[in-house]
Amino acid sequence: MTTGEEAERSFAVREGYAMYRGPSPGGACHGHAAFQIAIALQGEVAMVDAAGIRHRAEALVVPPLARHRMLATAGLLTFYIEPQCAFADRLREYGGAGLVAAPELRALDEAEVRRAVAPPSRELDPRLLAAMGTLAGRPIPMPELAAGVGLSPQRLRALARHQLGMPLPRLRVWLRLRRAVEALRQGQSLAEAAATSGFADQAHFTRQMGAMMGLTPAAVLPALRPSVPARDVDRDRTAER
Repeated sequence: MTTGEEAERSFAVREGYAMYRGPSPGGACHGHAAFQIAIALQGEVAMVDAAGIRHRAEALVVPPLARHRMLATAGLLTFYIEPQCAFADRLREYGGAGLVAAPELRALDEAEVRRAVAPPSRELDPRLLAAMGTLAGRPIPMPELAAGVGLSPQRLRALARHQLGMPLPRLRVWLRLRRAVEALRQGQSLAEAAATSGFADQAHFTRQMGAMMGLTPAAVLPALRPSVPARDVDRDRTAER
């Protein structure tokens, strides 16, 4: 990749996945509600896991909720794959709960990801898939969600933890982030997007996005709305602090 290509910055949250391309300054330890595929545009991408072990490869796969810290990378392409799609079945084959080198994914692009996430998972329980589909459409209390798929709340929670590796409330946060990013794309301010998507305030939105994606709303705002004036981005960054 060329230096010019590394400098390009883009960010999107779509049905089944999210994608970020650009520099990564590194950051705090966090865990996603999705599989992460981190690809270096040049050289290798580097992360440190919860045990302090450094991982380096052309591409790394991080399973849901695996705690890790990204190290600074000049050019990064990263995909967040939602766990209910067929592509997640492929990523589950890497096994374990830790970071895994996946050099065979170094040429992955967004067009391929878009095709791969379209079919639903063949491995997840259909009742869990139905519950996740309902959550994607509207906020719903757990008892009502469980009853709608013929399970008790306790059984639905256990099924999610066993098959997804995370509780369903984490998925709720991910879905709120998806709505918030779309609101930003449509021109809302960070505070407005936070309110629209159900976060308590802008600071809550910022914390949850950092915890889920290792990115902040203000950091991706220029990629979502390239025409936004720099003074507006600076104002929103100040409000995040």
